[in-house]
Amino acid sequence: MAGQNHTIVIGASMGGLLAARALADFYQEVTLIERDAFPPIGENRKGVPQGRHTHALLLRGGEILEGFFPGLTADLMAQGAPFLDRPENELIWFDGGGYHARFTNEDGRNGALMVSRPLLEGYVRQRLLALLNVCAIQQCDALGLVPSERAGRVSGVRLLRRAEGSAEEVLEADLVVDASGRGSRAPKWLEEMGYTPPEEERVTVNLAGVTRLYRRRPEHLNGAKAVIVTLSPERKRGAVMLAQEGERWTLTLIGFAGDAPPQEEEGFLAFARSLAAPEVYEVIKDAKPLSNFLPYRVRANERRRYERLTRFPEGFLVFGDALCSFNPIYGQGMSVAAMEALDLQDELRRGSEGLWRRFFRRAARSIDIPWQIVVSGDLRFPEAEGKRTPAIHFINAYMARLHRAAHRDPVVARAFNDVASLLAPPQSLMRPGILWRVLRG
Repeated sequence: MAGQNHTIVIGASMGGLLAARALADFYQEVTLIERDAFPPIGENRKGVPQGRHTHALLLRGGEILEGFFPGLTADLMAQGAPFLDRPENELIWFDGGGYHARFTNEDGRNGALMVSRPLLEGYVRQRLLALLNVCAIQQCDALGLVPSERAGRVSGVRLLRRAEGSAEEVLEADLVVDASGRGSRAPKWLEEMGYTPPEEERVTVNLAGVTRLYRRRPEHLNGAKAVIVTLSPERKRGAVMLAQEGERWTLTLIGFAGDAPPQEEEGFLAFARSLAAPEVYEVIKDAKPLSNFLPYRVRANERRRYERLTRFPEGFLVFGDALCSFNPIYGQGMSVAAMEALDLQDELRRGSEGLWRRFFRRAARSIDIPWQIVVSGDLRFPEAEGKRTPAIHFINAYMARLHRAAHRDPVVARAFNDVASLLAPPQSLMRPGILWRVLRG
């Protein structure tokens, strides 16, 4: 395949799919390279073990996906995905020792699609591959980058198909995007080409979660569709329970690694009963289980600072979790990848030369907000390992007070929800009107 006006995306998880969709508006040909074989829509893919666990498509991510794939929300609702658009009745959020006050969805922006990761990813993949200029090579490993004869450029990818008897081959491209996730080998590939790899930041959390699906009945929680019980330094157990297609609940119980939720019936129920709020236990004590116990571990938040590099090859980018991977209990990953896809399109409109420098800097600004939310939240816990700056101490003290105010003030609760959903920056919680309500509260 000729490289003229051709781009390659390594990895066909949500990050890779979104990168490919962004590129499809600018390149004649987009090729996805994926190690796995694609499963039917709604079935989890082997290379995405986290897909079996509770996922949240934050409001900002939902808006961007709808823009890339018009009709996505209606299509997935037709397949049974619930839609949360009345937070005053459908959202139960327990944080800071009490329930957030109920607020209304006055402007219509606070509607959220409640869909499983396998159904969402499968749907997006189907819509993407229906584009005439997008194709995928499945069961294929990317082995490394191909340096161009022109110094300082990448001209393609070395790859090996997993079919028996396959030999290494080279696929040429004008642009290669690594969206292979947290395990990205881009730093190693850069070293092999004589480049300095990026600095890495890490905040270690060592959380443990266990997910289970349950049958959802209309009478559960008077119709509420989401229950969030956050961990706190005082109560180091939490849960996220969301309505899902197939009349199901997806529930993930969370504790620090030394206090992992048990993977057996009695212990799992006891863990749920010990949460600071009773709603999760009240549902699952009588609900029909629909899955086994599915464990996972969260080691750390990791961020690679590509935007700080002064030397980098043209024709190559890093995207999604390969740039920054978050503690998944905050539900940021898919929405941040969607924001990066918009960043990529904005910079492509300015041309392809120097794209790496412009994209990494712009994506870093998109990452800064969720990174600040996640890292400051995790560093409240003495068990977390990371740099605790005076700014982090101030943010956490202010947020503790904000949550107390949000127990009584729906304006504060709505402002926090907008930030958590990536609709507004964290600084919006310090604007005078909110600051006064927090201090008064």
